Amino acid sequence: MSNTQVFKSWVPNWAIIAIIFFCLLHSMVLLGVYTSNVTYAASFLDVEPEDLQFSMIVTYATFLTTILVESRLFKFFPTKKYFLTIYSLSALTFILTAYIENFSIFIILRMAEGVLMALPCVPLRQFLISRFKSKHALIIGFTLNYSALFLATPFIMNIAVWLLENYDWKYMTYGSAFFQIVCVGLVMLTFKSHRFHRKIPLYQVDWSSFIFLITSLLSGAYFFVYGEKKYWFDSQQIVIALVVSLLTGGLFILRQMLVKRPTFDMRVFRYANLRTGLFISVFFYIARSTLNICHSTMFTVWNWEPSRVANVQYLNLVGNVVGMILAGIFLAKSVSSKYMFIIGFSLFAVFHLWFTFLFVPDVSLYDIAIPYMLQGVAVGIIFVPLVLFTVSAVPTHYGPFAGVVGVAGRFWGSIIGFAIIQNAGVFLQRNHYLKLSQFVLPESPETQTRVVQITQSFIAKGYADDNANKLAIKQIVSSVSKQSILLSNMEIFTFMGYAMLIIVVLLLVNQHLKQTFDIFRNRIWGN
Repeated sequence: MSNTQVFKSWVPNWAIIAIIFFCLLHSMVLLGVYTSNVTYAASFLDVEPEDLQFSMIVTYATFLTTILVESRLFKFFPTKKYFLTIYSLSALTFILTAYIENFSIFIILRMAEGVLMALPCVPLRQFLISRFKSKHALIIGFTLNYSALFLATPFIMNIAVWLLENYDWKYMTYGSAFFQIVCVGLVMLTFKSHRFHRKIPLYQVDWSSFIFLITSLLSGAYFFVYGEKKYWFDSQQIVIALVVSLLTGGLFILRQMLVKRPTFDMRVFRYANLRTGLFISVFFYIARSTLNICHSTMFTVWNWEPSRVANVQYLNLVGNVVGMILAGIFLAKSVSSKYMFIIGFSLFAVFHLWFTFLFVPDVSLYDIAIPYMLQGVAVGIIFVPLVLFTVSAVPTHYGPFAGVVGVAGRFWGSIIGFAIIQNAGVFLQRNHYLKLSQFVLPESPETQTRVVQITQSFIAKGYADDNANKLAIKQIVSSVSKQSILLSNMEIFTFMGYAMLIIVVLLLVNQHLKQTFDIFRNRIWGN
């Protein structure tokens, strides 16, 4: 398909690039609106934070599965009607979620949003890449595409905080629906109405594989997200989820190996370079997931206001931008992906080990600014090279399947990262709390003295004696709880820091990375 035929002749190239970039943010809004402020979203739906985490994973699992059949659907419909339908349905789902308080129905809507998030993503990215005539078009296109992903989180978070401070939570969904309507208007204004592909019947889509895979992913996600809460294998639900995930996953793999035209060609895993890319992807997203610990500490221990936490995230975004610019320069200069990965994971190690010493009862923004930005730089340096590395790890005709493997790495890395942090946090906090509680026994002279001091301070503020005493005890218990959180965070970050150093060592001794970069360089620059 010629991209110049898709857009009306009067639309200048710069406007097309801006419109495509804006429309690509559609996927980020669908993914991020309910995860931008988990506490408010959970209270609105009357569910636990784990439920919101699961809803996000449901959306991404559906996104991953839909990518496998997206090209068939794109070719079935006229391009303009295809995008108009997607953005219109996205607006409708946001409006519905504003009035749905039943969590089961909410999950169904989130699955629908996962489908709607996946459908326009690949075509728009291809449109974007084709607008650049430079030999670095692929690098520019992927950088712009994924910079939209980084921009979304702090952008949506700040809008969410402002709306929650001035209006009701439902206005978040109204604003998101309005964004989709703007996309509808842009498509109507700039796209031509002609069909650009031969129509392929939808019955040729391998819906059996779609069902097997989505069932496996959702069951596996349920196992990891709710495992700790339901005491793992003591829960029949967890056991069933694991069995269903393994069974349907096995059926999906078996079907791909038996059918003549598989939805996902399993032979792509024959390439050691791709397996290396998947390995790096999983650990990359596990490393990224620890940033949530920092944000949680800002709320629960340092007692920062939501607006302050939202604004702090712009520091991380600055780091993302710096990292992506550096990555673009490195790629343009033909620097090996191996060295970019080593730099990125080394910065991850520095971030984790530095932040270990910042988990104290109170810190200033100045204290955390540098390591917090370094995390963003690490992400920016690794992200686009990792995507391009994974795609170029296999022959060209396997490229789409390699792209799916990269998305799968993100999916499982995010889930495993969440599970590790959740389980490690609960286990370590419980142990530290029990140990610290031994030093604040009611009969302890030190504890009694501390209670008296705090009680007197509350009485001096005008509280009655009984209330002052209760508040004093509550403050001591809260201090023990916060200290256990800080100690747990220190241990998690120390472990992750050393794990990142191990990854750096493995990257240094891995020979497949250089081979894959040579393939990628030849494919992009033809030399």
